[in-house]
Formats: sequence, C-alpha cells, structure tokens
Amino acid sequence: MTLAIYNKKRNFKQTTEPSGKIKKSVSKLIFVVHRHKASQLHYDFRLELDGVLKSWAVPKGPSLNPKDKRLAMMVEDHPYDYKDFEGIIPEGNYGAGIVEIWDDGTYADENNSPREIAEKILRAGLKAGNLKFQLFGKKLKGEFSLVKIKTKEDNSWLLIKHHDNYAVETEYNSEEYTPENSPINQWMEENRKPVKKGKSKYR
Repeated sequence: MTLAIYNKKRNFKQTTEPSGKIKKSVSKLIFVVHRHKASQLHYDFRLELDGVLKSWAVPKGPSLNPKDKRLAMMVEDHPYDYKDFEGIIPEGNYGAGIVEIWDDGTYADENNSPREIAEKILRAGLKAGNLKFQLFGKKLKGEFSLVKIKTKEDNSWLLIKHHDNYAVETEYNSEEYTPENSPINQWMEENRKPVKKGKSKYR
C-alpha cells in the first residue's frame, strides 16, 4: 500500500483531506483513531510508520476487552498529516461522510524501545502479519496486537487487546465513549439513528 493509491482515490479540489506526502513525527511515533460516518459507520485505526499512517478500517471499533477480536481491514496508507483531519468529505468523493477524531496519542513496540529500534521491530511485525505494540492514548492504553488472517482479500486482520492493567472484563462499546458535541452524533440524531451518549471527556 502506498500514498499513490491514497492520492489516486481523492480529488483535492473537492475534499479538504491532506494530500499524500511522506512526513514523520519529530519524536515519538503517533497513532490516531478516526470515527467515520461514511456509507457505514466505522472506525479507522492508524499507526505511524515509515512516514505514513498504516491504516485499518475497524467496523465495530477498538475494544479494551481481550475477548473481543475486532475485524480490521487494512486499507491504503494515509499521509502523516491525516492525523489532524476532521471534517466532511463531500458527496461524490471517496469515503464521503463525516470524519472526527475518536482517540489519539503515541505508540511504541511492545517493549517500549527507543524509536529507531521500535520502528525496526514494528516493521518486521507488520511484514510477518503479527504486529504487537503499546498505545499511549486518551482512551486506548496498554498492549495490543494486529494479527493478519487468511482470507480471499488478503487484507483482513484482527485487532486484539492484551491482558494488562488497562484491559477490562466487561462489554466494551466504542460508541459509548463519543462526545455529546460529536458532529456524527448530531447527524445521527437528526436522521433518527440510535445514538449512545458519550461518557468520555475526550474527543
């Protein structure tokens, strides 16, 4: 997956999404989770690596319960600057709908190694289809894995929370942790879609 695919799918005269350019964070690697109301509501999980955001569409959203194995479909790389993107993608454009940031922060390999070492470990894990990492977000914290599974599409993964101090045993629904001022929630209320009010103070 390359930024060329990302650029080809988008008309930057019509969308305010950032154009695809290689760029890296100054210090620690970053991650971001977008909540995306397109044809279907889903979450986009993104990890910075090699100057881009490696991206997976997660239909049910991330979970802090290790029993949940969330399907994560790997999509095209997104540019680093996409980490700050929120807004409306106009009708007729790829991914048309509303995009908002659900969580963000930094991340590292499972041992929290220095960046240069972490990138080598993460790169190898991605290639092997077994990517283990730690998240330091507002909502998502602790150890996770992305594990590739064999399907016809060859882009299916599972996002899994590890058992640690941040794991929960109760049911976890990402939709319960959205802010009340969410543009997506407003749209769903106006269109009479069921919405669970946010419990989190974070965006």
